[in-house]
Amino acid sequence: MAIRPIIRFPDPRLRQRAEPIVQIDEEVRALATDLTETMHAAPGIGITAPHVGILRRLVVIQLESDARPHISINPEIVWSSPEMIRHMEGSVSMPGVNDEVERHARVRVRYRGLDNMEREEEAEGLMAVCFQHEIDQLDGIFWIDRLSKLKRDRLIKRFEKLQRLKA
Repeated sequence: MAIRPIIRFPDPRLRQRAEPIVQIDEEVRALATDLTETMHAAPGIGITAPHVGILRRLVVIQLESDARPHISINPEIVWSSPEMIRHMEGSVSMPGVNDEVERHARVRVRYRGLDNMEREEEAEGLMAVCFQHEIDQLDGIFWIDRLSKLKRDRLIKRFEKLQRLKA
């Protein structure tokens, strides 16, 4: 159990598709625990294995209202509502910047838990946004790819400036 280093934008691993997890073993359980600790330390409300440089399909989400983290292995969206919502998003791999992204208001997600049981869950609002954001990350779609080119370019410049100021 450890806080792992988070890879930073523009690391190319953030744009690669993560591989499915075939066997849920102690290594996967340990990774889920590490991701939870890393997410809390960041701080953030969602993180994927690719955020720490491991290209596997594992997501941890924990909203403020959640008593425990929500761990999803090989999650996939099986249904999306036609209604859309806009929400401020950011990334633990691009700290200090955020922007409004449009996403489906509700989704149904199929995944496996750490107990290897398949589950299906409907989410709305912020949880729906988080599922879409983190599953995009597993598919190699970084959140800024959902912005217009103009907004994306401005945001990247702001992030680069922040990085220079920290150096």
